[in-house]
Amino acid sequence: MSLSLDAAAQDLLFREARTANTFTDEPVTEEQIQAVYELIKYGPTASNQSPLRITLVRSPEARERLVRHLAEVNRAKTATAPLVAILAADNEFHEELPRLYPTFPQAKDVLYGERPVRERSALLNAALQAAYFVTDLRAAGLAAGPMSGFDHAGVQKEFLDDDHSPLMVVNIGRPGADAWRPRLPRLSYDEVVTSV
Repeated sequence: MSLSLDAAAQDLLFREARTANTFTDEPVTEEQIQAVYELIKYGPTASNQSPLRITLVRSPEARERLVRHLAEVNRAKTATAPLVAILAADNEFHEELPRLYPTFPQAKDVLYGERPVRERSALLNAALQAAYFVTDLRAAGLAAGPMSGFDHAGVQKEFLDDDHSPLMVVNIGRPGADAWRPRLPRLSYDEVVTSV
């Protein structure tokens, strides 16, 4: 196989990586999360819009408020994870475009003038950045437990505002005992890829 990443890196980021369901009590530091962000900010998004916003849930009070909005199956692991992040799409990302995309300052109005257009683009591009976030957590030696099983409207009301749409909640830490479920099947290349 002709990939630039060596086999160990491929395993770390993809083949051996799984969603973690338990964590040790080792804390996740601000410096670790900042190092992860310093990688994901370079991942491509349309027009360099970078709509992902991250809310780190650190305090016990905030954790209790969040857990109430999670599906029952996600509550215990979120209550005990060293760190939890709420990943959201900023639907007003276009306000930053003149600074982020200086070669096309009119992009703010030309490409993303109407709110429905911005919301669709923010959702797609923030989801792309969320995938970078999970992969970069793995690159930092951390485990991630991304979840979409939560009351999106409740999380938005509790932690965000009308301009931010929650995408996922991610538990973060070092994997604990029995952290992994068995690897489930994946679709094969021939089932996914078509040439035209």
